[in-house]
This record gives sequence, structure tokens and C-alpha cells, in this order.
Amino acid sequence: MQELGNAINESLSDSDRIAAAIGEIKRAGYDVFLVLEATIGFNKREESDSDDDESAGSDESENVSPRTDASGKIKLTTQDQKFLRALKIQIDEDSK
Repeated sequence: MQELGNAINESLSDSDRIAAAIGEIKRAGYDVFLVLEATIGFNKREESDSDDDESAGSDESENVSPRTDASGKIKLTTQDQKFLRALKIQIDEDSK
């Protein structure tokens, strides 16, 4: 996680485009401070997820996306459920 943060910071620091934009703002008489917020999430893959990936290319699942089952119901991961709850969106338990 720390390495990813360092890589993002380094990329921004080394960007000629960002430096040029900040330079223009300074030349216009403004002090500049840049604050970026990144949310990086990690979700441990469940065993069934890797099984789904392998079967996604089979003939019987041609019309089924990896996020839906054969009946067309959407499969939500725990991360999906947390995200929807954070947005105050209730999930119909039957639609899982």
C-alpha cells in the first residue's frame, strides 16, 4: 500500500504537465497548493470468484455476464454491498 502511494506521489511530482499548469497559476499571481485524495480499496478475492473467471468462457455462460447468474440476478460482492450501504442504498435481499 505504501509503495503504491509513493508511486502515485512520484508520478505527480515528475509530471511536466502538472508543473506547467502550476507554473501558469503562479505567474497569474496565485499561491498554489495541491491536495489530492485517493481512495484505494483492497478486497480479498473469494474462491468462487476465481471459479467464475474460469467458467466465464464456457458455452453455457455465453449470455451471462460475470456479475449475473443464469436467472439474470446481479451477484453482489461484499465490497459492492458496503459501497451501496455507504450511499444509503438499500439492497433487496431477493435480488442478490
